[in-house]
Amino acid sequence: MGRKRTKSGKIRLAEVAELAGVSPITASRFFRNPEALSVAKRTRVESAARELGYVPNLAARALASQRTEVIGVLIPSLTNNVFSDVLRGIYDASEGSRYSIQLSNTRYSILQEEKLLRLFLAQKPAGLIVTGIDQTAESRAMLEAADCPIVQIMEIGPKPVDMMIGFSHYDAARAAIAHLFDQGRRRIGFVGARMDPRVQRRLDGYVAAMKEAGLYDPRLIVTTATPTSVTLGGALFADLIARESDIDAVFCANDDLALGVLFECRRREIAVPEQIAIVGFNDLEFMASSVPTLTSVRTNRYEMGSTAATMLIEAIEGRRPEQPVLDLGFTVIERQSSQTPRPAAGPRTDQWSSVAQNDSVTNDP
Repeated sequence: MGRKRTKSGKIRLAEVAELAGVSPITASRFFRNPEALSVAKRTRVESAARELGYVPNLAARALASQRTEVIGVLIPSLTNNVFSDVLRGIYDASEGSRYSIQLSNTRYSILQEEKLLRLFLAQKPAGLIVTGIDQTAESRAMLEAADCPIVQIMEIGPKPVDMMIGFSHYDAARAAIAHLFDQGRRRIGFVGARMDPRVQRRLDGYVAAMKEAGLYDPRLIVTTATPTSVTLGGALFADLIARESDIDAVFCANDDLALGVLFECRRREIAVPEQIAIVGFNDLEFMASSVPTLTSVRTNRYEMGSTAATMLIEAIEGRRPEQPVLDLGFTVIERQSSQTPRPAAGPRTDQWSSVAQNDSVTNDP
């Protein structure tokens, strides 16, 4: 083709500009801010870059601008449905912008998070989205010294590094227990797994609510550091009723555990909710499809991700939010698994249709 190549054989930006029929400055502007070009020029440069296989040098651009166009996202799990919803919100909100998303999985390890933060910050990201508020002292120091906007997600706390969006896990747990109290339940067990800081705060909320009611009994709590699963929920519930057979409700730290408790109740022919009420946490899709349907604390995960990405992009571009800390609240979605059975007013076939699903306990800031 007669075009010059660098010694490494890499395509140069000047070649893209030549093929597209624009100046090198215009081609460079396309890769920095494509919206600044007309549709016709954008199409020509993009077509030329694709034809030549040109890949912009992000490292060189970072040296020139002191920042890449990468948004780093650190989350503790890539398989947990909770974080899948958050990521969907992040990707939807960033689509169409000039920023790309780079994911890292901390695997619930604050030391791994520290290592990944150091790696991200060395790459000069445009911004960071970080899960939670329980960073190590070293991670906290790195975040506070970072030369880019940062959003902490999934919860709220008193000392945000920069911006923060989430809800109070402690208050959400208290609301779930208050709902069970309203249904006449008193011997309420707690089932928890993995016990990361957010789950620990749910346990703290449970303990506080039970103590205030004069009903706290440490024997009603069953937890494990093992990663959560439906099967584990059934096993933990079996341990709980083996030592405390008089429980009348179970608050589960997440929905997988709640579904496991329901399956174990069915296996043991324990009637739900007549004998035992069940409440989960997060309100994943299957909670409304189980039989009976399962009560859960709904958390606004998609909105959390999309709002975090929007806040971050606007802050990167110099439009910082008026409220850097945003509490999205939560809702206790009441379903059949926790509602006090009422005397049947008609034939047995009307029993389930007479039970309404509602959003009666809400924390909307």
